[in-house]
Amino acid sequence: MKKIVVLSTFAYSLLNLRGDMMAAMADLGHQIIAAAPEGERIWAEAFGQRGFRYVSIPMERTGINPLRDLWTLMCMMRLFRKEKPDILFAYQAKAVVYGCLAAKLAGVQGIYCMIAGLGSIFQIQGLKGSIIRWILVFQYKVALAGCRKVFFQNSEDADDFVQRGLVKREQTALVNGSGVNMAHFTPQPMPLEPVFLFVGRLLRDKGLMEYLAAARQVKKRFPQARFLVLGPLETNPMAVKAEVVAPFEADGSVELLGFTPDVRPYLAACSVFVLPSYREGTSRSTLEAMAVGRPVITTDAPGCRETVKDGVNGFLVPARDAVQLADKMVWMIGHPDEAKRMGQESLRICREKFNVKDVNRVILNTMDLLPR
Repeated sequence: MKKIVVLSTFAYSLLNLRGDMMAAMADLGHQIIAAAPEGERIWAEAFGQRGFRYVSIPMERTGINPLRDLWTLMCMMRLFRKEKPDILFAYQAKAVVYGCLAAKLAGVQGIYCMIAGLGSIFQIQGLKGSIIRWILVFQYKVALAGCRKVFFQNSEDADDFVQRGLVKREQTALVNGSGVNMAHFTPQPMPLEPVFLFVGRLLRDKGLMEYLAAARQVKKRFPQARFLVLGPLETNPMAVKAEVVAPFEADGSVELLGFTPDVRPYLAACSVFVLPSYREGTSRSTLEAMAVGRPVITTDAPGCRETVKDGVNGFLVPARDAVQLADKMVWMIGHPDEAKRMGQESLRICREKFNVKDVNRVILNTMDLLPR
């Protein structure tokens, strides 16, 4: 039996995206400690119900504050020295940077991490963006040097990190996203009316502005169509502010639904899933929509094109192009039978490529956790 710490910057994401992976580890007899910034009073019970111990670590999800980040590093080192884990698995930028470095300094032997996309920080323009990127690249280079393996969700991100000198090619391992639990997300009947759904944090680099613009354009021609936005407002540098989104809701172009812990009712209610993101690792929300049997409109961008075969289970459009996005929305409205067939293809592709059991098997095998 091994003791494994799984570290993230967001407790909900840790349970939602890595819950099945941690369960697979626990089923093999390993002891799991989940660690994230949110308070133990809130999350200890939720993790405990899955059989995992939860530990709170002080850590800010975004931004750079040297004093607070140093405190985060020290708290992580204290945790690793106290628990003496055999393995660390970290994902999301700050957890990877400070978790991997702290684990190395604390003498943890098995250090693994996942790069689930380059993050919005790589999209920030201007001098500020250049400075922040330089700092993050330097941090990654130092932290990843101690990793046995670095998991990537698409080959372009892996190539980017290798070319920047952040990892060696032999350190990299590719997986098909986070995978999706096919027993939890099941096929649902397609609604009769056209309902488009965007799921994600309300960020510019998720393509939210293009979605809003396309929705307004299509709504004028097809007033019966509905355009849903499901996700929380953010304080991220790439966040779309509430006052920017409000006019699109006020004129009826979109319906803002806020955050929900369970997206399944909304996936069942939609006829087309839309994610016009500029870049992803591999979008978990898209995989969930595919598992429900929905056609997908996404971008011909890293981490997005991996989920869609253009014209088969949906369409790929250029990033930052609201006009072509609107054109494909109109096509979906005008071809409901073909859209339904595309949804069936999404389900087939998801079963063959993105089943969470298969993805986790690759991860656990790479970490030498499967019985020989």
